[in-house]
Amino acid sequence: MKEIQTFLSGRLWLKEQTPFPLSDIEDLIEKGFITPHQGISSTHFSPLLKTNQHQCRRCGVNQLTSFHCAKCKGVCFYCRHCIRMGRVSSCTELITWTGPVIEQVQSHRFSWSGKLTSQQERASNELLASVRRNQSHLVHAVCGAGKTELLFPAVFDLLERGQRVCVATPRTDVVLELAPRFQQVFPQTVIHALYGGSPGYTDYAQLIIATTHQLYRFEEAFDVVFVDEADAFPYTVDKALQYAVQKAKKKEAVVHTITATPSDELLRQAVNKSVISVRFHGFPLPIPRFVGLWNYHKHIQKGKLPPKLKMWTLNCLNHSRPFLIFFPTIELMEKALPLFQLLHPEILSVHAEDNDRKDKVIKLRQKKVCGLLTTTILERGITIPNVQVAVVGADETIFTSSALIQIGGRVGRAIDYPDGDLVFFHHGISSAMDTAKATIEAHNKQGGYRQ
Repeated sequence: MKEIQTFLSGRLWLKEQTPFPLSDIEDLIEKGFITPHQGISSTHFSPLLKTNQHQCRRCGVNQLTSFHCAKCKGVCFYCRHCIRMGRVSSCTELITWTGPVIEQVQSHRFSWSGKLTSQQERASNELLASVRRNQSHLVHAVCGAGKTELLFPAVFDLLERGQRVCVATPRTDVVLELAPRFQQVFPQTVIHALYGGSPGYTDYAQLIIATTHQLYRFEEAFDVVFVDEADAFPYTVDKALQYAVQKAKKKEAVVHTITATPSDELLRQAVNKSVISVRFHGFPLPIPRFVGLWNYHKHIQKGKLPPKLKMWTLNCLNHSRPFLIFFPTIELMEKALPLFQLLHPEILSVHAEDNDRKDKVIKLRQKKVCGLLTTTILERGITIPNVQVAVVGADETIFTSSALIQIGGRVGRAIDYPDGDLVFFHHGISSAMDTAKATIEAHNKQGGYRQ
């Protein structure tokens, strides 16, 4: 029973997908330790639809399709929205643990030798105070301010008090960046990193680093949730992901948010707020250069790199500087890739559906590849020392002002390389480009830097 308890505590799981014999699950259901729930139900008020409708209990959405079910020999409905996590249908059951509560480990070690800056320390203390008052808090800090480090004291305080903590983020790449850092700081704490394709953990973790998508599988699990990069796509536009965060926390728990580019809605919702306008190493944010790249689509379609883009890339290669080049579409990026590989065969490309993108980013960090072409998937949560950044088609609508600010935040993050080149190649300057540049300059001004 102990193994099933540790696995199911706080989880909302498909009964048929549990890594335990169904006979053991049925036995614990009979004893009242596990509670089954109908997968598709009309008995719950939908927070997404504001009405009582048929909905998936796991994701709260009513994107349902009917089919003739071989299991129940009748017409069933299944949820299309979260189908990748296993099919939830009318005749399937989701289960939760309702037996004895897990006893939390309260002997954690805080192993961090770093030192917070004065602004980090102020924000960290303010966040800790909000956590102890159980009030929500927004940390608005520029890219490279050291947002993760200022979370450590609050997380340690929660762990020491036996609280279960989740640090959630919309992006897999951010989870992959955060998890090893937290594990290094809390070496005695069981930490799970959850994302699409992550290991199938069966033990209990008091600290979970997860994509917001993975929170569909939790229900009233966490005493505190921190949402890092809370303004990132798709979280900002997907009500189901926002619902997942609310469902995953306990009823009285609050959600804290951390981002460099908060939306107007996040700013309005903030009960408490901390602002950091200076990077941890004390150097200003790099200011983007605007460079016209006329008819770049036609050049690439004809099998030629635009001369300015080619010269920029060769300059990075000649000086052995790693680089990221952002493209507005996968199609254009893949069309350009062989042209870049004529300059250097180790230039690679990554996008959201690339199963190897984790390994490619690691190779760039380890200098095993010289540069990556990428979509906006790498706009956040990645730190590469001395990286140079270019945006092709910075005027395209996919590149919002917040996306451009986040992309620019990849440059100059390391204390040994606090600056670097940030260029927005364009076919006409957009308002988003102007806003991004003005915002970066405003942060530098607030930080006491002259432009």
